[in-house]
Amino acid sequence: MNALVLALVFATAFIVVLYATPSLIKVAILKRLFDEPGDRKIHKRVVPTIGGIIIFAATLFSYSLWFELDFTKIRNMFELSQVYQYIREFKLIVATMLMLFFVGIKDDIIGTAPIKKLVAHVLAGLILVLVGNMRITGLHGIFEVNEIPYWASVFLSLFTYIVVVNAFNLIDGVDGLAGGVGFIACMAFGTWFVFANDIILASLAFALGGSLLGFLVFNFSPAKIFMGDSGSLTIGLIICVLSIKLIEYPVEKLGGILPYLSKPVFVVAVLIYPLADTLRIFTLRALAGVSPFSADRNHLHHRFIDLGFNHRKTVICVYTFNLLTIGIAIACYPLNASFAMLAVILFAVLCALILQLKYKAHKKTSSPEK
Repeated sequence: MNALVLALVFATAFIVVLYATPSLIKVAILKRLFDEPGDRKIHKRVVPTIGGIIIFAATLFSYSLWFELDFTKIRNMFELSQVYQYIREFKLIVATMLMLFFVGIKDDIIGTAPIKKLVAHVLAGLILVLVGNMRITGLHGIFEVNEIPYWASVFLSLFTYIVVVNAFNLIDGVDGLAGGVGFIACMAFGTWFVFANDIILASLAFALGGSLLGFLVFNFSPAKIFMGDSGSLTIGLIICVLSIKLIEYPVEKLGGILPYLSKPVFVVAVLIYPLADTLRIFTLRALAGVSPFSADRNHLHHRFIDLGFNHRKTVICVYTFNLLTIGIAIACYPLNASFAMLAVILFAVLCALILQLKYKAHKKTSSPEK
């Protein structure tokens, strides 16, 4: 029964996006809601930028349509409280999705000041952390640390929301990149929650996953439509919620190898590309003395483009890197959580270093001699 529900969730979101996107593209072109080529733009033609509308709508429609709680299986007050917790979290997720969606769509159409977007991110994070109590309560064995104080938990959780949401916004610079990385994350988290027998969180992951797979039909190179901020912010919010819920999932409810697989390590591996690229780009901008939210061409995917890779080859390289990192995290399940995290981080650093060295060598050989 659970498998059927998840299949319906995924298929519904996929079909809605598949059949509604062509009409959205026509409307966007008629109303001139598109992005024009520029000095810092990779694309060389006008492309509609409001694809996030259909990602948001299909995900919310599918998740709400098939959202189901079986009250007949409730046997005690504890299980009843869990049901009410699911309903409460559902309301808060929808509320924050709506808020970030409208902030994103405004930015896609007429632009929004970075400080205003940051305020919206902080507000959404505070709602989820303080009102919904969706927060990271500890490091779960990383660096031998388990529980952390409440104030540190709130700060870490809020910081996580802001970083993850902005990370997906920042990597949306190549056709199919943010959508594909988001799809991989949804499938990884959704599969984890299936094995954890949590149909509600798995449904949320598969609803977004179906929407992104449908969107990739139109967003894979050459892209016919971009997701814009309305899409990337929606993706970042949902994936961040799934990440924190996975990290905080009770170990006693898990079976198979899941109790031995470090949850923070698995989450970092799944989100390795957006996290690594965001950390790298913020560090470079800070060292250059510019705003971390200023635009440039220093992202990792720009390095691939500068090396002569086209959009398809670039995103396939990133997808492969993402999947390999997830595989390393799973293979390291017998290890101590700290060693497993170190293995994941070292692999990411090594790959980024190889890419940077190749870029420098290419730049040196292609520059004209003085």
